[in-house]
Amino acid sequence: MTKIIAIANQKGGVGKTTTAINLSAAFVKADKKVMLIDADPQGNATSGCGIEKGQIEKSLYDLLLREEKIKEILRKTKSGIDILPATIDLAGAEVELVAMFSRETKLKKALDKVKAEYDYVVIDCPPSLGLLTINALTAADSVILPLQCEYYALEGMTQILNTINLVKENLNEKLFLEGVVLTMYDSRTKLSAQVAEEVNRHFPEKLYKTIIPRNVRLSEAPSYGCPINEYDPSSRGAAAYAALADEVMSHA
Repeated sequence: MTKIIAIANQKGGVGKTTTAINLSAAFVKADKKVMLIDADPQGNATSGCGIEKGQIEKSLYDLLLREEKIKEILRKTKSGIDILPATIDLAGAEVELVAMFSRETKLKKALDKVKAEYDYVVIDCPPSLGLLTINALTAADSVILPLQCEYYALEGMTQILNTINLVKENLNEKLFLEGVVLTMYDSRTKLSAQVAEEVNRHFPEKLYKTIIPRNVRLSEAPSYGCPINEYDPSSRGAAAYAALADEVMSHA
């Protein structure tokens, strides 16, 4: 049975794209069929998977605004992930979707036609709570919330949790918070430990045991267009995302 997971947090720089790419790649390593949807106009998940943006003819924009079929847009990556790419055109989708009928359900309706072919669909959401994120949450079964281990980590969480609840009440009653994953953890600092303790106090049932470390190799991998388990399979980052994937799969 397919599971659709949105990776969401309206705060930027918390590790959403890193988590989306490397969780998807870890699922593939576990012999799962995976689709990764890049819903961020910056297109970092697209380039981070080795897809040249200049060579993209059709993207998520064409799916949402021109009702192109998913199979005509999907690209196969070297790591075995099927990616629905994004280009900067997607930035205009927020405005153009406003006037459209059933604007919040465009992605869901398109996914309903093909999701049975996949074990996991992972959606990399933009750092905002606009219509692209609403489309992702309406299509998803659950949300994984990456939280950076920094002073303002919990600020803004109320907003994304309120948005999840609003979508649940009005558009997608099955939506739930899959889990919270701590990212960029630095064991040398007291701050990281304090943030972990604080998050555990607020979300004891939802906090993943796996913590993603601050890891240079994780930062380098996107520039080589591949996930961490290909770029440096022996790194701490690769081990962490493999462990996170195991946790997510065990909750299925």
